[in-house]
Amino acid sequence: MPENNMETIRLAPDPQCAATQIVTLARPQVHNAMNTQMWHELWDVLRDLAYRDEVRCLVFTGAGERAFSAGGDLKERNGMSDEAWALQHQLIEDVLLALREFPWPTIAATQGIAFGGGFELALMCDFIIADATARYALPESKLGILPGGGGLQNLARAAGMRRAKQMLYTGAELPVSTAHDWGVVNEVTPAGGALPRALELARQIAAGAPLSLRWAKTTVQQGGGMEFRGAYALDIAAHNLLVRTEDRREGVRAFNEKRAARWSGR
Repeated sequence: MPENNMETIRLAPDPQCAATQIVTLARPQVHNAMNTQMWHELWDVLRDLAYRDEVRCLVFTGAGERAFSAGGDLKERNGMSDEAWALQHQLIEDVLLALREFPWPTIAATQGIAFGGGFELALMCDFIIADATARYALPESKLGILPGGGGLQNLARAAGMRRAKQMLYTGAELPVSTAHDWGVVNEVTPAGGALPRALELARQIAAGAPLSLRWAKTTVQQGGGMEFRGAYALDIAAHNLLVRTEDRREGVRAFNEKRAARWSGR
């Protein structure tokens, strides 16, 4: 695992399920605003964990009660040259695409504000669990820029084109109840409950067959951008591959023997 002397990220296993890693954005004094150092550390975490056999799920959260993340650190960016901005943004793009393509399921557990790049990071996860204090916004139109971390496309796919346009054009905040109604977040918990609920779901995920998890993520995510027949062909190819694995045989045996399966990943 990456060294846990990182400055802006805390990485720790779920105490009840070591297969789940908790990634905490840890700059609570600035609402977990995302500076260049944080993006470098997120890159290290994602690349290191991507193909570790012991990992099954990542859960992202923010330190403190007030914010998941306020987004990009605008104090750091104040006066930044065009060249420095472009270099930083290439790193941001690399990190967020690595998150989108992470081979295991990812969950964002959000509380307080998730604005700009913080909201975009959450949208790049497979799904979002929110608590009752959560608020979302993509306010970039008020800063003379556009969301550059996939927020335009991910919000439109999650909420629908017309709702996304309203939010993007105005830069207005999206309260958690509306985010849930629009399908942007999967569940809303009482205040303080997002991380415990996300970890509960992560443990359920981690109990599944590892090859099935990885192929489920691949086929749904890649198939979502394809026409139906091509996407269905991808589904069937993955199904036929899994039929020939030892884990498929073990899963059927365990079901008939009324016991927990012992997955081998083969």
